[in-house]
Amino acid sequence: MKLYDSGVYLVNGKEIMTDAAEVQQKTGKAVTKEQAAENTIAYGILKKHNTSGNMDKLQVRFDKLTSHDITFVGIIQTARASGLERFPMPYVLTNCHNSLCAVGGTINEDDHMFGLTCAKKYGGVYVPPHQAVIHQFAREMLAESGAMILGSDSHTRYGALGTMAVGEGGPELVKQLLNKTYDIDMPGVVGVYLTGTPQKGVGPQDVALAIIGEVFDKGYVKNKVMEFVGPGVSNLSVDFRIGVDVMTTETTCLSSIWRTDEKVQDFYAIHGRPQAYKELNPGDVAYYDGMIEIDLGQIKPMIAMPFHPSNTYTIEELNANLMDILDDVEKKAKVSLGGAVEYSLKDKVHNGKLYVEQGIIAGCAGGGFENICAAADILKGSNIGADAFTLSVYPASTPIYVELARNGRLADLMAAGAIVKTAFCGPCFGAGDTPANNALSIRHSTRNFPNREGSKLQNGHVDARAILRRVVENVVQWPSHI
Repeated sequence: MKLYDSGVYLVNGKEIMTDAAEVQQKTGKAVTKEQAAENTIAYGILKKHNTSGNMDKLQVRFDKLTSHDITFVGIIQTARASGLERFPMPYVLTNCHNSLCAVGGTINEDDHMFGLTCAKKYGGVYVPPHQAVIHQFAREMLAESGAMILGSDSHTRYGALGTMAVGEGGPELVKQLLNKTYDIDMPGVVGVYLTGTPQKGVGPQDVALAIIGEVFDKGYVKNKVMEFVGPGVSNLSVDFRIGVDVMTTETTCLSSIWRTDEKVQDFYAIHGRPQAYKELNPGDVAYYDGMIEIDLGQIKPMIAMPFHPSNTYTIEELNANLMDILDDVEKKAKVSLGGAVEYSLKDKVHNGKLYVEQGIIAGCAGGGFENICAAADILKGSNIGADAFTLSVYPASTPIYVELARNGRLADLMAAGAIVKTAFCGPCFGAGDTPANNALSIRHSTRNFPNREGSKLQNGHVDARAILRRVVENVVQWPSHI
């Protein structure tokens, strides 16, 4: 992976050049950085949605909005108090967070009924509990090439489908509901130039973690748009692209966008929305404020150790330097946890392997069709046993669940001892499958921050989560071990 120290030109979508003179020699045309910057996919979409007339100071109106049941109650109540009479654009209200009544009483169902009645009154779209996680619904039903979506969830990322999506706090959605704008300076655009094809056994989470591990500490894409280009894009399925795209949130970028092709066109057709497709490519000469060059064939299976998605290692590195890496994690824990609780991982090593108590495949990152099919294929004919280790699988939407049932993968998972659950975001934020105190969980999900997935430091409870894609494969290879 290569990070360029300065801005670069992309010529004909295939050649990276750092010098304007080289570009002129290649194309026969003189072009300035400013002119070429207008040829990125991101610039074209932002220009279409900007209402200010000034591309340096954007005032953006989005095409659609999304919220889940943790956020839509406050958003709608605030908008109502400010004069809301009708949702001015499609607004989807999903129920994928407060789907378990962990606090007791009727509060969750009351929230859902509030969402339903608001959808009926103001013209929104209501998605019942357990039907779809917010981002999968958006992929299947909302995304359009060249559109923009604003969501009140940080992982609002639909760039793989040609939609620039932004995750923001509730007040920004309130502004959109009141016909106001999203006001920001023109963001920088960083290209992600993909070549090659992933090795067998390497999945989207591996690619995503490799990128996060490389760029996060450097702030390389902070508050910028990541634009995925290059011939390697076409070597990835749409599900694979989606799996990488949703994790761009962990790089601290503002949004993401990908060039589109016939595979994206097929995705829209399969989901009954062929009109949503539009081919998106950068112009003949596009200028990017930075460039990440990745040979997909060089990416290896990855893991993010506690307590951040950027704390990445290859599985090879982990196994070769296990005790040293665990010691480093323990030292970082003293900082992350503020010394509030005792924390150790080295005691998880049994016979030279790292023992884990729980595996989770879930949510907007792990619950995709292809990913769960791969897990089922690995597990088929095996059994996880009936000991401390448990494995839960959450398909990201009912359509995915149905297809898994039709093709037999659901039965393979259940026969192997996995627990297959409904679409729910709980494992990502601690409302379901919280590991036991002092337990280590390996997850194909999005984040492994302290307090993110169930730890309650104020109660002296801490668990550890590691993020990886090959949850099942590693468990099966060494029962209950990485």
